[in-house]
Amino acid sequence: MNVNKLSKRLQAVASHIGQDAVLADIGSDHAYLPAHLAITSRIRRGIAGEVAKGPYDSAVETIRESGLEGKVEARLADGLHAIRKEDGVDTVSIAGMGGPLIASILENGKSQLKSVRRLVLQPNIHAGAIRSWAVANGWLITDEDILEEDGKIYEVLVLERGTAIYDDLQLRFGPFLSKAQPPAFRKKWEHEAASLQKILQQIQEAAPSAERHVKEAELMRSLDQIMEVLGNGAENDRQ
Repeated sequence: MNVNKLSKRLQAVASHIGQDAVLADIGSDHAYLPAHLAITSRIRRGIAGEVAKGPYDSAVETIRESGLEGKVEARLADGLHAIRKEDGVDTVSIAGMGGPLIASILENGKSQLKSVRRLVLQPNIHAGAIRSWAVANGWLITDEDILEEDGKIYEVLVLERGTAIYDDLQLRFGPFLSKAQPPAFRKKWEHEAASLQKILQQIQEAAPSAERHVKEAELMRSLDQIMEVLGNGAENDRQ
């Protein structure tokens, strides 16, 4: 992967960045995403934020080698604190982290989001944590993607200012993904169901206890949710 050829995962993120956006890519690593978008004239300006010195240095080097000084700037900062008021950032991307960590970055940096109109987020796991944060903080889910790359499945969430009410299934599985159910979505949740069934079988073989009962109930509730959503998708296919 380099500035000219993004990974499939980052291509999916890039596809949701609006034309002429002022982008802050948080946890940017080598700054490949903002550099690629700048080279292809998709963004007006970009900020590559990094909290660790090593990745920050890599971002600086990518920007220098690509001749993007003045167009993309690397900043060493914690999360959204890479954004300054005068930047006029309207879009934030955060990719390649767990959903709870992304949600905590958004929560801890809420004051930096005043000018931001769109969030493009790619959690590696637990996307539901981001959806719950969105509901609690005045953000609306406007689109979702799911893809498989190198044997791993990734989700991409697009948030914009607004309010919505989502039920528990939509928060866990995604309002768009649970309705469309592309192959990667069904593969992910069928695999999750199989894993939960194995764990449930192991627990049921253990000696009875209050702890076992609670864990068993949690697993069965989780499995029921998965089977309900996948069943809804199969029913939609038949209609």
